[in-house]
Amino acid sequence: MIEQAADLATKPAHVPDELVIDFDFYDIEGSEDDVQAAYAAMQRASPDIFWTPRNGGHWVAVRGDDIVHMQRNTSAFSNRSVTLPPPPPGTPMQIPLELDPPIHAQYRRPLMQALTPGVVQHLEEDVRRVAVDQIEKLLPQGECEFIEDFAKVLPIHVFLELVDLPKADKHLLLPIAEVSVRSPDPLKRQQAQADMGAYLNKWVMERRATPGADLLTRLVTVEIDGRRISEAEAINYATLVLFGGLDTVAGMIGFFAKFLAEHPKDLRRLAENLHDEAFLKRAIEELLRRHGIANTSRVITEDFEYKGVQFKRDDIILPPNLLVGVDDRLNPDPLTVDFDREKSIHAVFGNGAHACPGATLARRELRVFLQEWLSRIPEFRVKPGTKPVLATGQVNGILELQLVWP
Repeated sequence: MIEQAADLATKPAHVPDELVIDFDFYDIEGSEDDVQAAYAAMQRASPDIFWTPRNGGHWVAVRGDDIVHMQRNTSAFSNRSVTLPPPPPGTPMQIPLELDPPIHAQYRRPLMQALTPGVVQHLEEDVRRVAVDQIEKLLPQGECEFIEDFAKVLPIHVFLELVDLPKADKHLLLPIAEVSVRSPDPLKRQQAQADMGAYLNKWVMERRATPGADLLTRLVTVEIDGRRISEAEAINYATLVLFGGLDTVAGMIGFFAKFLAEHPKDLRRLAENLHDEAFLKRAIEELLRRHGIANTSRVITEDFEYKGVQFKRDDIILPPNLLVGVDDRLNPDPLTVDFDREKSIHAVFGNGAHACPGATLARRELRVFLQEWLSRIPEFRVKPGTKPVLATGQVNGILELQLVWP
């Protein structure tokens, strides 16, 4: 049993001592070298479901089958609070992420309509142009800090184009997004949400008054049950979507590049097979499986027993997406990237009603990155004397990655 401390929650009476483990998803042993491997080590050493006193006190589900079940079963595992520690009272709801079906679907619809495979296909030319332009700038240098110089450039340019916001504002917006997705301090996350809302206020009011054809207009003018959403709802909706668009794909591109820089045989094979569509698709799914990034919590809606564990209404549980991909019960030898793996089972984009609406665009951006980067820079590695800087939390990511090439 863990000794109680000021920053640890008191164990509820319904939690047995043997299911208490001191786990802090903002500080996992080994995550400074490999975030996903650190999670996998915790997974193998833990009960399938346990309770931790960290970050307000919450359950953690570590096995893929349970995680997928919890993601799909919104009636028992609600999305009404998805961050840990829980936000302070008065924090605006993250729309539509913290809404449950059926109302969730009405708010989600404009996102789905704006990111259909047909729309993404139309966007590819712009994605590819941005990628090529940036790589051509970097190529003669023989080195770069990959996260700032490329990983953030490509998806953020595309996303700001989608919402029709000034690309020059990315330098203002990125630090706010960084705090929102990685700070363990709920007050700092609340302030980041307020800062993003303050930035968006002018644009939201403008698009509501004079609608355009962009994604931001679709979000802030959506009608629910015949009424346009309020200004406050519109700002909260736009804020959440902006956070997602500014960070998650950049993080995934960073993890892909880090892996390839550290595994020259896999890098060489991928570079040699860029025009094999079946191989490239399989390789992307395998890299996604190995490098999950998102971690959102759920709220138990009623008292019930699940696999011998007693849940109580309003308990919070964390079912990390990435643990599906590294679960050895689902994927043999899961920490090994195998481009010939028959099926890469993962939940990188979630499951059920809250599956990521941007998954198609994310996969397209990753595909373009691999094709354009590896066709120009087929050999690269981590710069000698440097070490990638990794972060874990609500969204895992790479903060710094120094690369060099011949």
